[in-house]
Amino acid sequence: MIVGAGFGGLAAARQLGGPDVELTVLDRTNHHVFQPLLYQVATAALAPSEITGAIRHILRRQRNTTVVLADAHGIDTTRRVVRCPNGLDVPCDYLILATGTRHSYLGHPEWEALAPGLKGIEDATEIRRRFLLAFERAEAAETADERDAWLTFVIVGAGPTGCELAGVMREIAGSTMWQEFRHVDTRDTAVIVLEAGERILASFPAALAAHAARDLAKLGVDVRTRSAITRSRARRFTTSTRVSSPRSAVAGRWRICVTAVSRSPAGPRGGSGCSFTSRF
Repeated sequence: MIVGAGFGGLAAARQLGGPDVELTVLDRTNHHVFQPLLYQVATAALAPSEITGAIRHILRRQRNTTVVLADAHGIDTTRRVVRCPNGLDVPCDYLILATGTRHSYLGHPEWEALAPGLKGIEDATEIRRRFLLAFERAEAAETADERDAWLTFVIVGAGPTGCELAGVMREIAGSTMWQEFRHVDTRDTAVIVLEAGERILASFPAALAAHAARDLAKLGVDVRTRSAITRSRARRFTTSTRVSSPRSAVAGRWRICVTAVSRSPAGPRGGSGCSFTSRF
């Protein structure tokens, strides 16, 4: 049994495609998502169908594999079953949990309503809706302050996703859309990236991170390192910074959280016993 059909789950399924194995792949959606390109969907550069593939179609030639559409709610280690809604229990001898990660709000779950993360197609389409709608709201704004607020986009986290998203947003606003509106100049769009660390792309070599920082600056992205979020409200972020002032406010009606990840809810729920551990 493999729970999750992301990169890890599909890689494991391919390795277990032999005739001596009876394999079940369980996922809560019917499709695999190529996550590195989610930011392209979030900025309307790609359609969702261009970065997804049906799990059944991907594994169609593996005659030993059954695909089950269900959400794993828990693991009964005594009965060796994965518990799913509506009383569905899927038995297994060996279990691989490949449920991936989700965005983390670092102890502030109340921020999720204000700053959506980017881990799935639903997240990407919601961000795309808000991104495009912000320009419509700016076009209809009655005051300059209101217009500027709608044209300010805040991205929390300067990892690969945050940097890619910021760059594409500036390109679209500055090069693609600027002739489409009559009362607002989309080239005035402000994209602010807040990063708590010393530099962007902390997992990359310093030289590559510095090169990316220069590229973002050329695009007009405002990158603020050593700036950790301390408070989030409907129209404003409050940050702490170790540079000049102890606190600063970032105004904007629109923000995305791509700062950190935590394991998916299925992970903690799965640890319900030790006798099954060697078979995980």
